[in-house]
Amino acid sequence: MKGAATMALVALAAISCGGGQSSPAGSSAAPSTQSPPPSAAASSTSGAGATTPAPTPSPSPSPTRTGPPAFTAKVTPIARKRLPYSWRPGCPVSYQDLRLVTMTYWGFDDRAHTGELVVRKTVTDDIVTVFKKLYAMRYPIRQMRLVDVYKGDDYDSIDADNTSAFNCRAATGSSNWSNHAYGEAVDLNPRENPYVTASGGTAHANAKKYAHRPMHGKAVINPGDRVVRAFAAVGWGWGGSWSGTKDYQHFSRSGR
Repeated sequence: MKGAATMALVALAAISCGGGQSSPAGSSAAPSTQSPPPSAAASSTSGAGATTPAPTPSPSPSPTRTGPPAFTAKVTPIARKRLPYSWRPGCPVSYQDLRLVTMTYWGFDDRAHTGELVVRKTVTDDIVTVFKKLYAMRYPIRQMRLVDVYKGDDYDSIDADNTSAFNCRAATGSSNWSNHAYGEAVDLNPRENPYVTASGGTAHANAKKYAHRPMHGKAVINPGDRVVRAFAAVGWGWGGSWSGTKDYQHFSRSGR
């Protein structure tokens, strides 16, 4: 009896200590009340007693907003008929030495646009390099059309706030050829960046409020700013650095 009692106690202890383990083979185990983890629920049986997890679905790509187009520029020869007013025999460069640069620019409406500049073929790399930087910094440009749209009239082109380059004309207030006549100068947003006399005057009424520097404003160019530095990086000078008369719109290869 004593031996039997001892064995009964050992068996009872074994049952108590094994409560957290699986039942022996052949015994009935109580069903789990917990839901299986997702990986287990998605498993499928393959072969005797083996389970193969179902493949994990690829995550859907996060929706992204379509950004503005990348900057592009195309340099091509320009036909004589595209320059009916801005070029004529006797100009300091032949129209065959000029190139049409068709490129992307950032507009005042915060959208990308395509514009055209005519420059000398020797400076096309400079122009593309600079305007690519201007586009990347989202510097706004009102419009960029050939001055021939305005019948070669520099005053009308400036009054329309048109960014332009080649125009076979004399320098303002001089009988000498302008750098524009060589295709080696650009006037950038001339309304916001006017030509200002030493006395502080400007010929364009719509530009008078922009006649002083430094000043804040959309497309306004200030000494040492990103626009000036972008042109300086390719060796071009800014008319806003001149003493006396200031030409804030003007950038040229010679600095004049």
